[in-house]
Amino acid sequence: MSYDHAGLISFLRKVYQCDWDGLHGINHWNRVANNGKAIGKLQRLKSADLLIINLFSYLHDSCRQNEDEDVNHGQRAAVMAWDLNGLCYDLSKCCIDKLCDAIAGHSYGTISSDITIQTCWDADRLDLNRVGLIPLEKYLSKEAAVLITKEYSQN
Repeated sequence: MSYDHAGLISFLRKVYQCDWDGLHGINHWNRVANNGKAIGKLQRLKSADLLIINLFSYLHDSCRQNEDEDVNHGQRAAVMAWDLNGLCYDLSKCCIDKLCDAIAGHSYGTISSDITIQTCWDADRLDLNRVGLIPLEKYLSKEAAVLITKEYSQN
């Protein structure tokens, strides 16, 4: 499966409407990607799809029009993710559907029984401290809850 990470980042830099270094920009996306890797390692026996998680990290907030309330940014980003399939990455129908579902639903404060989608959402929620919020364990997988417990017990 091909994935042009540099090409994706270059494209996103051109189309991103908010501050590249702002609350929902590249630094947040990089932290979400790192969180996803950490959770994915804990869940390796459960087969979370690390490519989908990585793509989610960089795409989920990429269609924001502002740093505040932007209720439709996930849906716009899911459409863009679908359109980029075959250009920056090449996912099967099942995988692109899963990526788009994760992106479209990431802001709703729900949980998913799908381990890959939940890991995407966990990875994003573990970075809520950037806006002064502590993620609620009831919205996290047990693996992510362990990571949040470790992080906040060190502070």
